[in-house]
Amino acid sequence: MPVIAVDGPAASGKGTIAKRLAAHFGFVHLDTGLLYRAVGWAVRDRLDDPRAAIAAAEAFDVGMTCGDELRSEEAGRAASKISAIPEVRAALLAFQRSFAGQAPGAVLDGRDIGTVICPAAPVKLFVTASVEVRAGRRHKELQARGNPSIYAEILADLIERDRRDSERTAAPLKAADDAFHLETSMMDADQAFAAALAFAAPRIA
Repeated sequence: MPVIAVDGPAASGKGTIAKRLAAHFGFVHLDTGLLYRAVGWAVRDRLDDPRAAIAAAEAFDVGMTCGDELRSEEAGRAASKISAIPEVRAALLAFQRSFAGQAPGAVLDGRDIGTVICPAAPVKLFVTASVEVRAGRRHKELQARGNPSIYAEILADLIERDRRDSERTAAPLKAADDAFHLETSMMDADQAFAAALAFAAPRIA
């Protein structure tokens, strides 16, 4: 089954692009970050204990990905921390690959889809934007939900999350060698989707 792998840092726009690509092609969609957010949220009071995160990942169930709290900044920070644990990533690997095999095709977005989860995917996108732009997007998103948000804190958090995600030894955030780099700093959502679709469409047909 065809797979579209969409990778990139937080708030780059990859999730929106992935959802729209899935809708366009009639594919199933998985935000793999939700898996790590769910595991991180389950052990949010024990983030310094890798054994707790490993146990939660091994007991992962799709039902764990429900709940608005998983979209919070606290859940995002927890996900970034526990995703650096190799055993956590290994425990969630089979679920992600199984999801990717669904008919008629799948779109997965995350940090290591094109490099680890689905390295043979015919379409690989690496979506990015400047950290200042990404912080602004996340700030507005949180405000729109009625959540308290301070831009400077969001910016500092994203800088730290980028460092942690890029420097971890287990499946670090990086573009696959054959990925299409899509820089969205100067694009709106429609422009970014159009660019992604122009790259993906010929490779899915």
